[in-house]
Amino acid sequence: MRIIFAWLIALAATQLCAAADPPGRALPRPDHVVVVFEENRAYSHIIGNMAAPYINTLANSGALFSQSFAITHPSQPNYLAFFAGSPGNVRDNTCPYQLKGPNLASALFAAGFTFATYSEDLPSVGFTGCSYQNYERKHNPAVNWQGANVPASANLPFAQFPRDFSKLPTVSFVVPNQENDMHNGNEPDTIIRGDRWLRANLDAYARWAQTHNSLLIVTWDEDDDSANNHIPTIFVGPMVKQGVYARRIDHYTVLRALLDLYGLPPLGNSAAAATIDYVWATAPAPAVPSR
Repeated sequence: MRIIFAWLIALAATQLCAAADPPGRALPRPDHVVVVFEENRAYSHIIGNMAAPYINTLANSGALFSQSFAITHPSQPNYLAFFAGSPGNVRDNTCPYQLKGPNLASALFAAGFTFATYSEDLPSVGFTGCSYQNYERKHNPAVNWQGANVPASANLPFAQFPRDFSKLPTVSFVVPNQENDMHNGNEPDTIIRGDRWLRANLDAYARWAQTHNSLLIVTWDEDDDSANNHIPTIFVGPMVKQGVYARRIDHYTVLRALLDLYGLPPLGNSAAAATIDYVWATAPAPAVPSR
């Protein structure tokens, strides 16, 4: 099922040029960022794979990071690292944890921006249980700070993802359930299902974002232990310069990018990550924070 699409050849031709852009550019400030988390697939199992035509279309139209890596195994520490700059002392998928300290959501709220997670199969707003149907708390990092510095109102069922995208928070996490995030099942079926879910549920946002100064990020929590945690990460939006980018990034780098876009200080290990200042085609004037 795996092939290398013809357009990947054209993308590869842009790789050296894209990666060689000088640093120090002004950063854009998207009105909205939606981050979608997929599960447990290696870069080589997704990019160029006919089982994931929609994801490959996104990769072709945006910035594809060809050297993107997760932090560790299993799932939960990767989500915590992405959200707070460190997994702390969490090394497994045990539930529940109650954590304290700064994180992406608390940093956004403190600066007058907004944040929410939209989890498929979450049964109610603010639900703190470990699982429900095919929802798993281990894939919803913000809930671990709920009651400390993340309000219950930021922990939402995916059914509440706004149809009017202008009402989205500044930054949103979207967490498909384990049947739709490529976690459950064997290839290629689980990849096909995840790709179709993403198209059905996020393509409307991806299209809208192109004319509304908004950004879509699609990434994976970890690989399947087959490729040294080499995962796909894709940025798509009107401020993104299309191409393949070969600089090494990881979850801390993407967290640093989100913080940088909104002028927020780095969190934890993201302080040592390089700024992603080389994929931006445009840098609109900063938006007024929504309060």
